[in-house]
Amino acid sequence: MSYRNKTYVAFASENIELYRLMEAWRENKNIDFNFYDAHDLYISRDTSLPTTIKRNLRQRMSNAKQIVLIGTPDAKRKGGDGSSFLAYEIAVTLEFNLPIVIANHDGDKTVDQSFIPKPLLDADYYTLSVAFSPAIIRYALDNYAVDFASSDKSGPHQYKQSIYDRL
Repeated sequence: MSYRNKTYVAFASENIELYRLMEAWRENKNIDFNFYDAHDLYISRDTSLPTTIKRNLRQRMSNAKQIVLIGTPDAKRKGGDGSSFLAYEIAVTLEFNLPIVIANHDGDKTVDQSFIPKPLLDADYYTLSVAFSPAIIRYALDNYAVDFASSDKSGPHQYKQSIYDRL
């Protein structure tokens, strides 16, 4: 497997503007937010066959050390439908045992199960829910994701308010 140093951002296609916002945060010199984007690898065309797209998604994810899922009702629905590309990404996340930060699009700082795809809930997978904000996402990627592999925790988690207050 490849050297894993990328962040894979997963999202429902209806929420691509939120992914574009994360890219804008990264490019803004006034915002302390950066990530090595796995989407820059193995580009698919809109005309690619689904099998080609899935192969490319898998290759991207094999280079990822962590996942950010933009949490929305669409992400919950598609991530659990068993047939969408997002459902495939969730299945590969589970297979590769990657840390996954759920960035709640509405700014909620707590675990909101209406944003977490059913396969993650069914597996009692250790996830961390945070607000969709650059400071807390960066903090989660720097802290939760690093400790994920050595943790024995399971199920959805959230940070205490004091972490947000410090940031």
